[in-house]
Amino acid sequence: MTQRKLIGVLTPSSNTALEPLTSAMVSSLPGVSAHFSRFTVTEISMRDQSLNQFDDRKILDAARLLADARVDVICWSGTSASWLGFEKDQALCARITEATGIPATTSVLALNELLAAQGARTLGLVSPYVADVQERIVANYARLGIECVAEQHLDLSVNFSFSEVAPETLRRMLREVARARPEAMTIMCTNLHGAQLVEEMEGELGIPIYDSVATVVWKALKTIGVDPRELKGWGRLFHESA
Repeated sequence: MTQRKLIGVLTPSSNTALEPLTSAMVSSLPGVSAHFSRFTVTEISMRDQSLNQFDDRKILDAARLLADARVDVICWSGTSASWLGFEKDQALCARITEATGIPATTSVLALNELLAAQGARTLGLVSPYVADVQERIVANYARLGIECVAEQHLDLSVNFSFSEVAPETLRRMLREVARARPEAMTIMCTNLHGAQLVEEMEGELGIPIYDSVATVVWKALKTIGVDPRELKGWGRLFHESA
């Protein structure tokens, strides 16, 4: 019997993009499958009600459910640490592993690892978020020594609405950000249908684009011992990263 590789994915409850995208990405890899566990996230803002959605206790409950499926890695496919602080994801991963014995990673930590490996010092930021969330993300990357030289955001706060953003809107935002010629660009949100646009837009713009759904899949594959280069059609991230 072929040994299976099981990727556990923590999902915001109102997200309808990341599950089909993640499953589509790994569907071409023999024996690899993605499995999901949700916790409540319906709003993205700096209001206390929104910030409290990311209480570790709720996330750990969802992670324990994934552990019942004996997954090989647990991934937080979400971007909350980009505005709450990167240390939040570092602590969360440690707590997940302590509670389940399973290695853990996140979209944002994977993105930061990729930016460090590239040596990127300038970043283009595309998101659906409101202005004060976007400003917090920019400030957090500045503390890493990475300047957001261009950004585009949609001033949306209802998480479900992110999944209804049209592909052409994302293309327009990427083109606008690319005018500043950053060393890398990121689509910062796992409820946008951006991952499937990356290969097309990298070809057009000539800049690496790191989508938040794709970054955590890349790190998950590395963690479970699958060469990310086996995944075709999802952008330079998988072509060039081993």
